[in-house]
Amino acid sequence: MIKINRFLVVGGDLRNLEIVKLLKEDGKEVFTYGINERESLEKIQENIDIIVGPIPFSRDGRIINSTFGESKILIEEFLKKIKEKILVAGNISSDVIKMAEKYNIKVIDIMKNEKLAILNTIATAEGTIELMISNTDTIIFDSNVLILGFGRVAKTLAQRLKGLVKSITCASREDEQLAWIEVCGYKKMELKVLENQINLEKINDLDMELGKFDIIVNTIPKRIFDEERLQNIKKETLLIDLASNPGGIDKKLAEKYNLKLIHALGLPGKVAPVSSAKYIKKVIYDSL
Repeated sequence: MIKINRFLVVGGDLRNLEIVKLLKEDGKEVFTYGINERESLEKIQENIDIIVGPIPFSRDGRIINSTFGESKILIEEFLKKIKEKILVAGNISSDVIKMAEKYNIKVIDIMKNEKLAILNTIATAEGTIELMISNTDTIIFDSNVLILGFGRVAKTLAQRLKGLVKSITCASREDEQLAWIEVCGYKKMELKVLENQINLEKINDLDMELGKFDIIVNTIPKRIFDEERLQNIKKETLLIDLASNPGGIDKKLAEKYNLKLIHALGLPGKVAPVSSAKYIKKVIYDSL
């Protein structure tokens, strides 16, 4: 079995800072890049065993995601430097994977690990509830909440909200998910209605219904609300978009109608970096 002792941790948020600590506690030799300005790409050690990148690895496909480094880390430039190594990170796009293959870099996307993906939803759900409480001026128990999507994040969020709010509606376009929404005891909404794919009468009913929600949370990485739908949301409604860029709710349109929109990305790294880092470190070890 190959001993893996030398790690390079690049970019990221508070989770990667915690991973550095955890690896050092395990007796690993750890180098960093894109975390403070004293680092130099030219000084990266040749005999590094593993490179640990951020989650998500990049938001635009050009620059490595980094909260603390002031200088931008260009992906292609970085990959050239670490050629023939192993890169472990999360939510790595297919374009970046192709670029890595060009430099003979093995890529491990840890967010494809089902256990980590599910555990990650806990911090996202708790962070979302924190946003709900701190950005409304009434107790959230009185709120009617709409959650768009019923994937991992939406399921955990709905489960955590049960008992905290009086009404939870979940929306999906999939018949199987709509069935699970009903089984779990939530109200259901068909996304086909929201996307104008069924008759006008139901769409008009939906427009009236949208005005009843106090909090709307989107988890779908696709534009769901068009201008017509946003006009039917009441001004006091809190909109929280958890989807990756560009999100499911148009920021400019939300501003146009004076709606309060929070595009909340990377919540696990903000609200629970220590717990998240422990999960990530275990998955890194298991993956290797």
